[in-house]
Amino acid sequence: MYHILKQLFSFLYPLFKTWGWNNTIASYTSLIINIVLLCFLSYLVYYVFRQILVGLMIFIARKTKTQFDDLLVSNKTAKYIARLILVLFVYKSIPIILERYEYWDGVFEKLIGIYILILVLWIIRTVFNALRDYLKQKPRYSDKPIDSFIQVIMIVLWLVGITILVSQLFNIDFKNMFTTLGAVSALIILIFRDIILGFVASVQVAVNDMIRIGDWITIDKFGADGDVIEINLTTVKIRNFDNTTTTIPTYSLSSDSFQNWRGMLKSNGRRIKRHLLIKTNSIRFLNKAELADLKKIQLISDYITTREAEINKYNTDRGIDKSLPINGRNITNLGLFRKYIIQYLRNHPAINQDMVLMCRQLQSTSEGVPLEIYTFVTDKRWENYEYVMSDIFDHVISAVPYFGLEVFEFPSKNTFSKE
Repeated sequence: MYHILKQLFSFLYPLFKTWGWNNTIASYTSLIINIVLLCFLSYLVYYVFRQILVGLMIFIARKTKTQFDDLLVSNKTAKYIARLILVLFVYKSIPIILERYEYWDGVFEKLIGIYILILVLWIIRTVFNALRDYLKQKPRYSDKPIDSFIQVIMIVLWLVGITILVSQLFNIDFKNMFTTLGAVSALIILIFRDIILGFVASVQVAVNDMIRIGDWITIDKFGADGDVIEINLTTVKIRNFDNTTTTIPTYSLSSDSFQNWRGMLKSNGRRIKRHLLIKTNSIRFLNKAELADLKKIQLISDYITTREAEINKYNTDRGIDKSLPINGRNITNLGLFRKYIIQYLRNHPAINQDMVLMCRQLQSTSEGVPLEIYTFVTDKRWENYEYVMSDIFDHVISAVPYFGLEVFEFPSKNTFSKE
């Protein structure tokens, strides 16, 4: 190859000398013609190799079942390889064309060498991008932070490439370059702090399976509440449910707390854990007339009958004086209301009956007695879940007055005007 180029670009100068031209005119004329010829040949080489490589890669992609070669085509890997062949052709031709111009030969040789290095790194980048896209199509890797690992590899390659570039450009020994980099390592760490922290966080996220692409997470500190759409070396992108996008630093996943809803989405139900406040002064024992009236409520009619018989037997056997309701055992309106809520939930078609289901009384507060519903909805979709929860509490709040209870709320101007 070298001998062919030597013959091609070296015959003009001797030819012009035989025609009687002086050295300057012969030298510059042959240089200009050789440059024009080199541009033409370079375009021809690039066009031919691009057609061959792109056509070959498309042919292979169509014949194979794997998607990896298709992604190489879409990432234009063949075109960059053809461009590399073009630059190598120019790199071999320049010393011959500039044989009598040693200074410019050295300058162009370094510039082309830099471009070759950048092209090689760019070709590697296209291959890694194709690998990234290919792995994301696989269910096993679709939720993994592949972008982070690809970016780390490329950063390392670019650092090595820049080190080689500087050492070649300024004729610095390669070992001395690394010694210098070691001396300024503190400055490097400061500059690349976020990248280093992001890399460590990405490894932790992947190893501990803390977060995956597609997970629903909530991070109150950043106001993020939505699905993870991208995890890379420095940032995590979250598409919130209002269709806005929140971008947070990757290292915040290991330094700050966040809530991942993946476990809930994979479970058999989505939890309802909400309470209403009952006024303390509305809680009391129920008399026989009130119990008789409450037996009309079908969900607790049998319960009242059975419970009333048990309590009467207990009090009679022990000769308890029932002139005061506080003596012996009694049914309270709050206790009966709790039983009604449980029975209501047991008969609700949207509640998962195989998971925890209870209505419990929490610690009393200055605002009343909290009565908490703790259960799970079978439909985990957000809008349906909210509808079921609202439907349950609409009914429960509406049922409160039937048991002689009152829901607490702070007094308003209308409250005082009514009084």
